[in-house]
Parts: sequence; C-alpha cells; structure tokens
Amino acid sequence: MITAIVMIDAATDSIPEVAAAIADLDGVSEVYSTAGEVDLIAVVRVREFDQVADVVAGRLNKVPGVLDTETHIAFRAYSKHDLEAAFAIGFESAD
Repeated sequence: MITAIVMIDAATDSIPEVAAAIADLDGVSEVYSTAGEVDLIAVVRVREFDQVADVVAGRLNKVPGVLDTETHIAFRAYSKHDLEAAFAIGFESAD
C-alpha cells in the first residue's frame, strides 16, 4: 500500500464543501481540516505509484475550490504500537 499525504490550500469560503468532495474520491481515505499553513490534509492510499498521480493530479486538483496542493509520499509508518514493541524487546511483562 502506498500512502501519500496531500497538503491542500482551499478557497476559504468553501472549505467544508471542498473537504467533503475530496473525501468522496476513490483512493482518499481521510481528509482533515487543519489550522496552520494549509487548510486541509488528505491521506491517499493506493496500491501503485501511478495511482497517486491519478488521484491527486487527475481528480483531487480538479475539485472546485482547490487552489494548490503539495504531495508527500510516505516511506514507512511508525505508530505508538510499533514503538512500544521495539522498546519492549528483551523485557518480560511485569504481570
């Protein structure tokens, strides 16, 4: 699975509508409304790299109200669960 994080600048007066339209696109798993330099962050999950271009350049960028995007491809995922497992190596449970 390939994950891309897309930072989105959207028309201020239509952020909820833009977010809903992006969330409905195939390949988009989540859309977050954010405070800061960008208005929305979309998480795109696809099986092949070519599909990232299809989703972002082919559909997401064409959603009315999307002004600009910046796409980041994720190499590896880290989570609290993964870190707990790594730090627990060699230690037995206190139970």
